[in-house]
Amino acid sequence: MSNKDIINNYIKDEVIKIVLKANEAIMDIFLNNQFKTKFKKDNSPVTEADLSAHNIIVKGLKILTPEIPVISEENEESFSMRSNNELFWLIDPLDGTKEFINRSEDFTCNIGLIKDNLVIFGFVGVPAKNLVYYGGKSFESNLRYSNGEIKKIKCKRSTNTLRIIASKSHLNEETNKFINSLKKPYELITAGSSLKFLKIAEGLADIYPRMAPTSEWDTAAAHAVLEGAGGSVLQINGNNLIYGKENIINPKFIATNRNLSDIIN
Repeated sequence: MSNKDIINNYIKDEVIKIVLKANEAIMDIFLNNQFKTKFKKDNSPVTEADLSAHNIIVKGLKILTPEIPVISEENEESFSMRSNNELFWLIDPLDGTKEFINRSEDFTCNIGLIKDNLVIFGFVGVPAKNLVYYGGKSFESNLRYSNGEIKKIKCKRSTNTLRIIASKSHLNEETNKFINSLKKPYELITAGSSLKFLKIAEGLADIYPRMAPTSEWDTAAAHAVLEGAGGSVLQINGNNLIYGKENIINPKFIATNRNLSDIIN
């Protein structure tokens, strides 16, 4: 079955509805500002918003595509299904939980579809603005505004200064060293969660180097959107970033709108 047979217009429209519902649930809790925060085994925070969005997405996807397993950050028991299935949904119900807790609006809701270790399509909700980005490499990428208007998005390269986007909370020494080794003069932009990929996909940034750990669910959905907009997400050695590995932690990677050889010495 081709990618376009799996992700048809009906599936796209229905998953967008799921994302919009999750967006709304997340914002209800964010605006209430009386949510409880717990900590998982790895000491990462989880809020009622993470769990509410998780329940909405998992329920919606199981009804829509009961034959496709759903792997979620918020269901540790689902992790083992990644290596046993060629096709699965991979979700991060609330990416940017720390930003959410700190009252920043840089958080997203992410649903990626993985086939044969590659992400083929992704949906990224931006709850604070009620936006949904969606797309994939075999398709194109689009932005759905809160009023229902849809706009195609495309990478756009800067000509002189390289616009580097990095994490607000993970700008470590190795990332700084990489940035300082680049060929071109640069300006640094910061953003949280998977918004960094989206900025490149919209033509607002050129490169996102990630030298700190991430998990597969952190990147899958926005990775697909960036590819649909003409960008790429590659390991430092130039290989594709893949999904469904035994180790769910991603290697270091670079998301960009150009060839790595154009910017790396």
